[in-house]
Amino acid sequence: MEAKADWTRQVVILGLGSTVTMDLGGEAIRRATGVPPLDYRLLGRWIGHMGHGQFTHTNIGASEPVPGEKARGTAAHYAIGTSLAGTLLLWRPDYCQRPTFLAAMTIGLSSTVFPFFLMQPAFGLGIAASKAPQPALARLRSARAHAIYGIGLFTTGMVLSRSTRCRALRQ
Repeated sequence: MEAKADWTRQVVILGLGSTVTMDLGGEAIRRATGVPPLDYRLLGRWIGHMGHGQFTHTNIGASEPVPGEKARGTAAHYAIGTSLAGTLLLWRPDYCQRPTFLAAMTIGLSSTVFPFFLMQPAFGLGIAASKAPQPALARLRSARAHAIYGIGLFTTGMVLSRSTRCRALRQ
């Protein structure tokens, strides 16, 4: 039972740490370039409309706002980030004891499958943002955000690997 609690704790810490890193990276990019990261209100709006049976939009930005969309979108963003961290720990159960940059970036970059093939089409942007005004730039921005998430997986994994609790699990 304690091992399951330790695993869950590692998933949560790894997921939150890497998602915070993604958000901080997005904010740094916004300050440096003026390009804003994903507006989590749009994610919350998409999820909110799902409750009424609408899963796709012609233009999510023009769709009717839903109550609490920013909080809902932010919560979903962190839940997704935590779930992906869980995927990493299922694939590499010893990751928090021995984090590797390659494993972190594999999960980070492979997670671009979600915006490319799920969110962007559902938001009205087409597969891999093919209907966006600048598709290649939109794809690059998605890949950059997910690479930053991968960096967060690695750096948070390194912090966890040095924690007393994690060292005790190795013994």
